[in-house]
Amino acid sequence: MRWTGWIGAAVAPLVLAACHNTHGRIGQPLPHPTQSATAVLHDAGGAEVGRATAREVEGGLRVTLEVHGLPPGDHGAHIHTVGRCDRPGFESAGGHWNPLGAHHGTLNPAGPHMGDLPNLTVAPDGRATLGINVPGATMAGLLDADGSAIVVHAGRDDLMSDPSGNSGGRIACGVFAAG
Repeated sequence: MRWTGWIGAAVAPLVLAACHNTHGRIGQPLPHPTQSATAVLHDAGGAEVGRATAREVEGGLRVTLEVHGLPPGDHGAHIHTVGRCDRPGFESAGGHWNPLGAHHGTLNPAGPHMGDLPNLTVAPDGRATLGINVPGATMAGLLDADGSAIVVHAGRDDLMSDPSGNSGGRIACGVFAAG
């Protein structure tokens, strides 16, 4: 079918306008502004020992954690359900972030909690970095009315035992804040 005459001349600009976005490229999706939240971690004595960032990605959140000055070895790392880090034991952070009511651990057939992260392996110089995507997590859930915190535990998480993987006491904590 050929578009000729006044119909084609009238319709063609409308079709092109419908395909045009704010960047002037036809067929390209509009950019989605990425939200982020940051937590500064402190140890039981109040010293700053790291930083965590959560950013929206397709299908969830990307969480990165960088620490320094922690004891070498493997440490459980979790997002906790309350945005409080009262020293010295950080119990105010509550339990693991678990909006779906799952069991603890990525190796648990009934798990994991949304806040279950892999073990953080701290090098002999006290430094470690961890990055993971948390499927299904949202910034709205992370920054809900009572907020959330990221906690590093004294020991290794067995990735199975409910409620915290036998990972021991809490040695560092930071509250997520939009940013």
